[in-house]
Amino acid sequence: MSTFSLAVRLAGLLLALGCGVATAGERATPREARALFDQAVKYLQTNGPEKSWSTFSNRKGPFVKKDLYVYVIDRQGTYIANGAAPEALVGMNVLDSVDASGTPLFRHMIAVTDKQTEARIRYVWLNRKTNHVEPKNAWLYRQGDYILGVGYYSPHATAIDAQKLLGEAVAFAIQNGLSKATTAFNDTKGAFVHDDLYVFAVNLDTGKFEAHGVNPAWTGTDARDLHDVEGHALIQEMIDLARSKGTGVVDYVWRNPVTNAVERKRTFIQRVDNSLLGVGYYLD
Repeated sequence: MSTFSLAVRLAGLLLALGCGVATAGERATPREARALFDQAVKYLQTNGPEKSWSTFSNRKGPFVKKDLYVYVIDRQGTYIANGAAPEALVGMNVLDSVDASGTPLFRHMIAVTDKQTEARIRYVWLNRKTNHVEPKNAWLYRQGDYILGVGYYSPHATAIDAQKLLGEAVAFAIQNGLSKATTAFNDTKGAFVHDDLYVFAVNLDTGKFEAHGVNPAWTGTDARDLHDVEGHALIQEMIDLARSKGTGVVDYVWRNPVTNAVERKRTFIQRVDNSLLGVGYYLD
């Protein structure tokens, strides 16, 4: 079966990591996901594989809560347990299945747990409850030849989240200098990329990106050339605002790289020396 066919089959059956088993309004929090993950790891350590696989695959058991469930794959990419749809998934090899961005998700799980017993990964998946592609996280634990996981959909960022991340970025830049800060901002897996939030920096003299948390390849390119889908010169407005007031808010319309939909966006900016730092969030 081709990678594409396998991905379609998984999505169509609502059986892969992105599918939920809860009713609307029962989205679990990251804290609840971590608690279920810790509970599952402890159960596996205490009861061993055979009993654990049976318990994890019980759709009405203690390891299916809201839109959370426990799954286990082996190092060949075959499902050993799955709380969402055990009848269809257990025994299926999903090694070559990819997420919504084309990342070989299960190969990534195996690779990352080769280097450490416990890990967390980020990916994007179609949420069947919202019918939108959304960012998702998974906690992973390796025991022997098996990898246990619990995944959860990332919270949708708010204005408070965006302001908080911008404040952290500004403080980091002031304390460590812009050179070190822009390196940190360009790390797509670093501390300044949170779900659908990221930090970017633009030089006020040249108008060029100094950092971009989602597209670090944009560093060194002229940010003033960017316009939103309505033709709005959003970066130039940010530059003017940073020069005149030092801080502010700019609204525009932008394609969300996670959902691939055109959405309204609001960005908070603040000047630090001769650069502006910005963090934007998508409006509901």
